Amino acid sequence: MVRPADSKLRAAVLAATGMVGQRYVSMLSNHPFFLVTVVTGQSSVGRKYGQATASTNLPISEETKRLTVKATSPDSLDNVDVVFSPLPTEIAKTQEPQLARAGLRVITDASPHRMDSLVPLIVPEVNPDHLEILERQRRARKWKGLLVATPNCTAAGLALVLKPIHDALGLKRVVVSTLQAVSGAGYPGVPSLDIIDNVIPYVKEEEEKIETEPLKMLGEVGNGRIAPAKFEIGAMVHRVATTDGHLESLYLETEDRFEPEKVARILSKFRGEPQKLKLPTAPKEPIIVTRLEGRPQPKLDRYAGTVPGMSVVVGRIRKGFDSKSGRLTLLSHNTIRGAAGSTILTAELMYKKGLLS
Repeated sequence: MVRPADSKLRAAVLAATGMVGQRYVSMLSNHPFFLVTVVTGQSSVGRKYGQATASTNLPISEETKRLTVKATSPDSLDNVDVVFSPLPTEIAKTQEPQLARAGLRVITDASPHRMDSLVPLIVPEVNPDHLEILERQRRARKWKGLLVATPNCTAAGLALVLKPIHDALGLKRVVVSTLQAVSGAGYPGVPSLDIIDNVIPYVKEEEEKIETEPLKMLGEVGNGRIAPAKFEIGAMVHRVATTDGHLESLYLETEDRFEPEKVARILSKFRGEPQKLKLPTAPKEPIIVTRLEGRPQPKLDRYAGTVPGMSVVVGRIRKGFDSKSGRLTLLSHNTIRGAAGSTILTAELMYKKGLLS
């Protein structure tokens, strides 16, 4: 049963004036579980949120626009129930544990704590059971609050697609080549003279994240520990001149036969706990399979699905070199499914499980 509006959990969005922070605030406007009561920033501290984000084209509630931007500290967050953190990496590294130690429930899409053995790294459809390690986190760290991470924007869509294939066929090796949108670099992003008429075959630390984070998410949890999945991932990344939407081409080697039609059915039928619970930000189809030639494409497919930007679109499913290998292409929206949307969906799942009360 969804709580009435007057008992929504009070939410803070950190770095709320940044590109991803604005996406959080927009997606949380009129949310049935959460009400944004605090927004934080740096250069905009003391200004009204509506003034600090006047150039945004995202829908933001008038109530939120009237909030005053605060500095990020435990004192400014004293009266909130859940904290959404898209903080810059170096700031998140120190501030997020401080907030958890002070008793705050922090859900972050920043990178520093993703591979921490005591921090669950969550895609809600993939590994909701990993939230079990929070009890061990509290005991070991002596935190009054908690810290939960969501993955790299490219790894989020990748893990969602690999999950049903790994469960059904068993994965041995994955090779992925990415074409990543400029919004993945944050604001102001990549200088125009670097990216126009160009492709950059390097994004700092991106390949390492893609090669490690899905293994943690697809691992097994037991006795408060996560044993990573045992298959291999190799990644090659490229920054391209698209605004939003990361395209990934995969080559897969499997334990059992890879039959394209069977794999298409497996992906199309996949549903996770968020779909069963009908969470507000859960798309009806987390994976949409397209049979259209030359699809998916960022311009045409990044907002596909019942919750725009939360479905991953898969196409070009075909055989590999032998009967136990295959190829496919996937597209995910990097600031929605890859950032704010996944983190909000994680918070919704934790709300239903009573982990935010």
